[in-house]
Amino acid sequence: MPLTPPSTPCPCGRLNPRGKPLALAECCGRYLDGGQSVPDAETLMRSRYSAFVLGRADWLLRTWHPDTRPATLELDPAERWLGLQVRRHRVIDERHAEVEFVARSRTGPGPARRLHEASRFERDPLLGWLYRDGDADAGFSSAT
Repeated sequence: MPLTPPSTPCPCGRLNPRGKPLALAECCGRYLDGGQSVPDAETLMRSRYSAFVLGRADWLLRTWHPDTRPATLELDPAERWLGLQVRRHRVIDERHAEVEFVARSRTGPGPARRLHEASRFERDPLLGWLYRDGDADAGFSSAT
């Protein structure tokens, strides 16, 4: 896994109050490498997107609910993530939330793909927020 400078703009695209991209160290890097607790489901989803971009399968597995987590996770090093749009963050109760998002990627010279998913998250008292599962719009489709 290549080392990413902390001043690099965070892959999740979160902006500061002045509309400038947050640096990785002040955004998702605090959770991926800094050991800080993730405060809500949207932040966890953003950090998981950043983990895909940065090739951090360790973070993806650690933040996946044990009931639905795969035993292993192989990330495609040729896949390039092109952007994230968070459409909705809905808090259901203190332990459950949903995040709707669109993530775009490309592998090689082929067309860009998009994943539109409504993800479900659960907060465990000991482990914090975890990704449980999600409903995708028929998987990947060509991006427009």
